[in-house]
Amino acid sequence: MSSMSSNLSGTAPAECEPGLQAAAQGGFLPSRLAGANDRQALIGEAHAEFRDFVTRQEFPCVGARAAFNSGSYALAGYDELAGDAGTADLAHDLLEFTQSDIREASEYATFVAIFRQPESCDEVEFERRLWQQLSKLNKLDVEQFDYDPHVRSDPTDPQFSFSFAGQALYVIGMHPNSSREARRFGWPTMVFNPHEQFERLRADGKWKRMQQTIRERDVQLQGSINPMLSDFGEATEARQYSGRAVEENWRAPFEPAKPAPAGKCPFGH
Repeated sequence: MSSMSSNLSGTAPAECEPGLQAAAQGGFLPSRLAGANDRQALIGEAHAEFRDFVTRQEFPCVGARAAFNSGSYALAGYDELAGDAGTADLAHDLLEFTQSDIREASEYATFVAIFRQPESCDEVEFERRLWQQLSKLNKLDVEQFDYDPHVRSDPTDPQFSFSFAGQALYVIGMHPNSSREARRFGWPTMVFNPHEQFERLRADGKWKRMQQTIRERDVQLQGSINPMLSDFGEATEARQYSGRAVEENWRAPFEPAKPAPAGKCPFGH
């Protein structure tokens, strides 16, 4: 894909208003990108490709389709998965998303992070980078927020979920070499979905029907259900994040960070 060599990241001017901004292509952009006119074509290209990917007829996740059809999503581009500069931008953008109105207003709000690099990697390398990215986000997050008390931070616990800004988030990884067609996208990508949405769907009696539809569509697309799928609380959802069929004894390479002691600089000076 020729666009892989393009830089998707950018910085908004200082006078940009805080909070998610409506995007010309639909959905929302983080505030730091709202005035970055030199980046709009690049972000627009990734945006259009991802929208086409999830709204095509055979795509199994009806929740993702609903998010894009209703415009209840935010999308941004970053330079490198697990890179330091991209992590700082992603933390800023993810915080805006967790505090946005679309998270409260929609059952299908989602945040999509698309990375320029690496251009190509196998499933094991993508998985390593995905968990490195989550670990870096967690180290920034722990200085300001507690872990969501409704989930566990131990990745082996059946109640585990990633947490950011005090809110549990279910993570979906995508990349060009995924063995699952529903996860095979042209750029390395991470999708963040608030856990509370799944709880609302369960409370409304919609989740089981939606889950069944997704699994039936996945069988039609791939010929089988993703072997990593399970209901929350049955097995750790960490096994589902990267999309790779992990080994029975696999453990997510994630150790939740601890905040620096009061009065001690978290940067070790």
